[in-house]
Amino acid sequence: MSLRRRLLVTTATLLGLAVVAMLTVVAPLVDRRMNTVIPGRTLAASPAAQALHADATIVDLHADALLWPRDLNERHDHGHVDLPRLQEGHVALQLFSVVTKTPRGINYDRNTGDTDNITLLAIAERYPPRAWRSLRERALWQAHRFEQMATQSAGALRPVRTVRELDQLLASRGSGSGVIGGILATEGLHPAEGEVMNVDTLFAAGFRVFGLTHFFDNEIGGSAHGISHGGLTAFGRAAVERLVALGAIIDVAHASPALMDDVLRRTGAAVMVSHTGVQATCPGPRNLSDDQLRAIAARGGLVGIGLWDGAICEVSAGSFARAVRHALSVAGDRAVALGSDFDGATRVPFDASGLASLTEAMLQAGLTPEQVRGVLGGNAVDFLRRHLPP
Repeated sequence: MSLRRRLLVTTATLLGLAVVAMLTVVAPLVDRRMNTVIPGRTLAASPAAQALHADATIVDLHADALLWPRDLNERHDHGHVDLPRLQEGHVALQLFSVVTKTPRGINYDRNTGDTDNITLLAIAERYPPRAWRSLRERALWQAHRFEQMATQSAGALRPVRTVRELDQLLASRGSGSGVIGGILATEGLHPAEGEVMNVDTLFAAGFRVFGLTHFFDNEIGGSAHGISHGGLTAFGRAAVERLVALGAIIDVAHASPALMDDVLRRTGAAVMVSHTGVQATCPGPRNLSDDQLRAIAARGGLVGIGLWDGAICEVSAGSFARAVRHALSVAGDRAVALGSDFDGATRVPFDASGLASLTEAMLQAGLTPEQVRGVLGGNAVDFLRRHLPP
């Protein structure tokens, strides 16, 4: 090899290493910048609220922590979720949603699927090259990381895929163990890449909750934040039928109204809205109308109320409690739950360690202790017992 060629190869190699190093540094900085806590928003819990919180079974229906370059077994000084903070918040079960694609210039009103923010993150976080272009492989890689962290947790994090595993988790916690369960969910079903067989692949990898759309229209149908605002496509109908056959849970968070109506009409099955708000207390394209609340509740569904501004407008425990109180009045006591959207590029009033603030706020809002227990996790446990595979 000539000297000139060796210099070119060396230069290219050094440039490549420099880019990788830069991206590796950038990814944690992006995490810090995008997943923040607003200072001074933690609400001090009274002794009564603390006792109720400690005795409740707490389930959060939505967190995007697997997207970021964090080992969840370790405590971090940024972001919202890791095992130490989940334990401090007394969380029994966390649903971990897998984000595989988001558009540039992301907004609540109108996005296309022509661009993607996650590719650079995937490279920076050293996803295998097969996951740089394939959304299915990105989902499978995050599922693999989740299983790895569970294995390395010495029993502190336990995957939950069946009713039996859920009951084993709750029995362990009832005997004093601080173990936390985790359920995998998709943030949109674009990782299926338009192939029904990939729904089976994701289910086999441990996914049990399947969001259909995220911030853009995909092969399934219309997003609330997309262009078409349409219902289920032909592929979407086939995919939903396959999900029902597998016994998977369908999540219509981010779905367009037409898509939500199609799913409710075609399946008759109970669905989840993992993270949302209600139009009555926070108007916006992201949140549910009273008619939608009633329709979901009538089929035995579950609605998770979030903690970020798109869901509750004012980011506070009190605003969360107001949304919950309205949802309970419309959908009934068994249909409302917590769906924080921790680590979803969100600003929230506290991280997972501060969830007792919600207990205090709901008591202050006039909810009964039994209603509070239901919202914190009792309703989610009942729903999952009915709809996870046995």
